[in-house]
Amino acid sequence: MYKLNSVGLAVAATIAAASFPALAQEEQTQLERVVVTGSAIKRIDAETAVPVTVVRMDDLKKSGITSVEQVMANLSAVQTSTNTAQAVGSSSGGASFANMRGIGADKTLILLNGQRIANNAVDGSAPDLNMIPFAAIDRIEVLRDGASALYGTDAIGGVINFITKTNYQGGSISVGYDSPEKAGGKSRSVNAGFGYGDLQKQGFNVFGFVSYRKQDAISGTQRDFNQRIPGGLSYSTDPANYTQDNSTFYNPAGSGCAGTQMINSKGDCKLVTASFVDFTPKTETASGMLKGSLLVNENLTLGAELFTTQNKVTTFVAPVPYGGYVINPGTAYYPNNPALNPNFDETSSPLAGQPFNAPSSAFPNPANVLPGFVYVYWRDFPNGSRGQMNKNNQNRLLLTADGNALGWDYSVAASYNRNKVDQYLVSGYANGDMIGEGLLTGVINPFGAQTDAGNKLLADAALNGRLQYATGTVQNLNAHASRDLGDWLGAGRPAQLALGVEARHEKFVSAADVDFASKVVASTGVDPNFKSEGSRNVTALYGELNVPVLKTLDVTGSLRYDKYSDFGSSTNPKVSFRFQPMKELLVRGSASTGFRAPTLYELYANPSFTNTAGNYANPLLCKDGQTGSQCDGQYQVMNAGNKNLKPEKSRTATLGFVFEPIANASIGVDFWWVHLKDTIGSIPQFALFNNYYNYPELQQYFHFGPNNTLSLSSLNCPGDSCGYVDQTLLNLGKVRTNGLDLSGQYRLSTKAGTFDFGLNSTYVAKYEFQDFKDGYWVQNVGTYGESGPIFRWQHNLTTNWRYDQFGAGAVMRYKSGYIDFDPSTNARVSSYTTFDVYGTWAPRKDLSLVLGVRNLFDRAPPYTNQEDLFQGGGWDSRYADPTGRAYYVRATYSF
Repeated sequence: MYKLNSVGLAVAATIAAASFPALAQEEQTQLERVVVTGSAIKRIDAETAVPVTVVRMDDLKKSGITSVEQVMANLSAVQTSTNTAQAVGSSSGGASFANMRGIGADKTLILLNGQRIANNAVDGSAPDLNMIPFAAIDRIEVLRDGASALYGTDAIGGVINFITKTNYQGGSISVGYDSPEKAGGKSRSVNAGFGYGDLQKQGFNVFGFVSYRKQDAISGTQRDFNQRIPGGLSYSTDPANYTQDNSTFYNPAGSGCAGTQMINSKGDCKLVTASFVDFTPKTETASGMLKGSLLVNENLTLGAELFTTQNKVTTFVAPVPYGGYVINPGTAYYPNNPALNPNFDETSSPLAGQPFNAPSSAFPNPANVLPGFVYVYWRDFPNGSRGQMNKNNQNRLLLTADGNALGWDYSVAASYNRNKVDQYLVSGYANGDMIGEGLLTGVINPFGAQTDAGNKLLADAALNGRLQYATGTVQNLNAHASRDLGDWLGAGRPAQLALGVEARHEKFVSAADVDFASKVVASTGVDPNFKSEGSRNVTALYGELNVPVLKTLDVTGSLRYDKYSDFGSSTNPKVSFRFQPMKELLVRGSASTGFRAPTLYELYANPSFTNTAGNYANPLLCKDGQTGSQCDGQYQVMNAGNKNLKPEKSRTATLGFVFEPIANASIGVDFWWVHLKDTIGSIPQFALFNNYYNYPELQQYFHFGPNNTLSLSSLNCPGDSCGYVDQTLLNLGKVRTNGLDLSGQYRLSTKAGTFDFGLNSTYVAKYEFQDFKDGYWVQNVGTYGESGPIFRWQHNLTTNWRYDQFGAGAVMRYKSGYIDFDPSTNARVSSYTTFDVYGTWAPRKDLSLVLGVRNLFDRAPPYTNQEDLFQGGGWDSRYADPTGRAYYVRATYSF
């Protein structure tokens, strides 16, 4: 007889048991016995109607893993696209996301003990994995199938459920140290836990865990593979470029471009920013969790859970660019006056010694500026690199009641979740008005060394403080109950019914600190008056019915109805089956629809301006091989939410086989299909610039300034002279992807010890998408596509050996190669394989030691000519680790 328990994803028999928090202790014991004893070997009788991967944290910690982000590297179904390193030069807030099937992190639902937590407040897309209390995790259950029919929004790609320890008694303390062979990237970690009370014997249990982890940055000069190609080219240099028309640039260094990290690029002097950009940021994470359970009687258990996490991510990039600032004629550093500017090379400009023309209509004379002024594009090297610190705080209070009444197993949960991200400027930024005045009046020298007066002005202009903040809250109440209904069809097992309700209130606000942002707007581009906010209510009803049709066949149907206060409702069904014709073989499958509701940020974000991610050519001004800043520049784009967005819709299906040919061995194959429509996003910049004439419908997103220019600086935006590209969020085209997951486990017992072998692989047969509604199809498997590759193959192979008090293991991770960002070069990014090895020793029952090496063969990130990321220079921080070979040690004492 099967009952429901509180773990919603891992089930032993049916999808009903996989999805509702109410399975019986009997079934949970069976599942845990099979999974734990098998060391992640999934026995045939524990396989579900849907594909579930169970990851034990004890095994991962031995291999040196100290964060949830690192855990994602062990899941072949995850195609990581945003990690902590992406905080460098971006506004991600240091978040790390899971992206199952490569269809977007916002379509992977993250749960903690079966309940939602607040999404990252910066963009509202998904929960930040860095916020999960790492030390308290016992296991991770990964549902590799769409589950909107059970969980509602965000579960199109799958569900990852982090499950903490329960009924924990005693105590433990663990310390760890990681030391890369090369400079930078060292990390230290410590976590401790203590629990008291036996829930079954004493009627209560209380336990808590705290953890702390600090990792040093790897700076842009501590590795050399960011120098493979000139990355992050910028017109803002030292000595400065100058121009009158913002199209033709000159530099006092001449064509040799002999300045700080400068090169001659297509006839213009540009700064190469890669060496100023961190490979990985400095991170500091602290978390704590307190959990208590009270056994009121045999039919009722009450629980309370509180967790809090704070993650600080500090990043450094090149000094502030002051592009488009003005110098007046007659001042000390007016560029074509050699008598006043001894650093000026008369031969470097055809205008040397001649007065500039009066400002044109395209660039009207700014206030307080004399006729004949020039624009300069300068970097503030005296104030140093730009440093930002993102402080991310996550909190949740969860109250639960689980029990049995009137023949129903029930569970009720109420939670309050809050995520807050504060962005601080900690170095390199300055008051743009003071800088502008200093350049205008000739106090600051943009072409050479500063005078005492110039240094004093720059020091006085330097500013640190909080630039902006974002806060998101989710209040959630849900209840569900389940029961057996009887053996309707004589299959020897009863049918099962589960019913549930959910009510949720979501709210977010994102805003700039007006006073401080006003002073640094020139160096940050953040509108001081920026503020976006929104809220909504969500209610849902859901149910699931599992019917054993034969002794070998179960069929399950589920249905969920969600109603949103801001856009309407969605109804999503799912049907699945589990067929076991013989003890050694299981066949399973499912088909479902799903949806993702637009986030509050996507609906209500106010317009904001920033630069394009890469360098592009103005489609109107750059025909027939023309050159200049409008043919190779970073232009202004406007990002904004859209209150008219519709939900994304999906259809998913799976078909799987699990075969156990011999004892202690199993092989699994799961085919999967995902089709999406009305995907939410901005039309990619690559598509806009490269298809301006091929697809006239894209021309509406270009808003040219005077003389068909696009603005290189945020100083003109918004405004009549602002030339920009509109990237307001839209419902775009479709996504179609399919592939298969392979798994294999084998345990070998010998006189020399026990060996466990495990393989998890994902093969993507097809991945194609449309950049806009009814647009062309972009093929993305095994090629960079337009914003990053979808890997054809991903493998994770593990080997573990245990004998008495000793142990050892190895982990291989593999990503297949792909066609590079610029396919015209016929370049191909090579595959990326790393090996980790470790050894363990437990000299006493209460003490264990781990010593290991990550990236044993010191594999560097493969070369790529991608130019999308702020971290350019010939590598891709999304898919490769720059740390190199690293040694680690862990020690755990239990009491």
